[in-house]
Amino acid sequence: MPSHRSTPSASLAPSCRRSRRVAMRTLAAAFIVPALPLSAQVRMALATAINRTARFRALSQRAAKAYGQLHLGVVPERARDVLGHTRKQVLAGFEEMDGQAWPPEVARQLQDVRRSADRLDALLGQAPSKEGFAAVSAQSDQMMAAAHAATEALEKLAQAPTARLVNTAGRQRMLSQRLAKNYELMAAGLDGRAVREQMAGDAEEFQRALAQLAKAPISTPAIRQALEQGQAQWVFFDAALKRQPDARGLDNVATTSERLLELMDSLTALYEVALRDVLG
Repeated sequence: MPSHRSTPSASLAPSCRRSRRVAMRTLAAAFIVPALPLSAQVRMALATAINRTARFRALSQRAAKAYGQLHLGVVPERARDVLGHTRKQVLAGFEEMDGQAWPPEVARQLQDVRRSADRLDALLGQAPSKEGFAAVSAQSDQMMAAAHAATEALEKLAQAPTARLVNTAGRQRMLSQRLAKNYELMAAGLDGRAVREQMAGDAEEFQRALAQLAKAPISTPAIRQALEQGQAQWVFFDAALKRQPDARGLDNVATTSERLLELMDSLTALYEVALRDVLG
């Protein structure tokens, strides 16, 4: 089972990168005349932008999770790889979003995400400690909240109800990582009522969202297969989360959360492609 290799969309082929840059340029051009209805091409570009911005939510939590692993001594070599890779993904994500003529409100929100990400990155560079983990966790939540606001704004711009599918599937990535991070907070003695309630709520939301996606009008054989794989992996992840946070539980949560992230990232990409096909 993969533990620290890149998720499917993390190592983009050159042709894929070029197509995404073209999509972003198309999107930017459309905002020069915002009063006009968005064309299908622009809405397709927005599907890509939603996926990109939504990924910052998951990356914030994944970085905090990896930092927590280092503090707790949970497969530290793997955790260092995950942390280093995640920090690079954040930088690459901003490079993809930079230089675009976003509407003022979206541009402001993306700036908020970047400022929050910079503060998180500074904390991640410090030696792992209990106090550091608490600070990293809090800052990762601030970055996540800023990224969520930007994602919601882009979804509204898309003018297509099916854009919600990309956002929902993308949020599953974040939930998998926040659940794992909160499990580590429990192990570190940093949990409280709020953390436990959030874990319970996130677990319910994850299962509810899987059911909603399975009933969505947009579906393909690949999407159905990804949903089935995600449901199967959730069973393993949920079982790991229900263990007391001992050494075995921490290792299982770290491993299964990475696999679930990979599956949900693939699912989000499939919804993005399906949405582009519908709008094209």
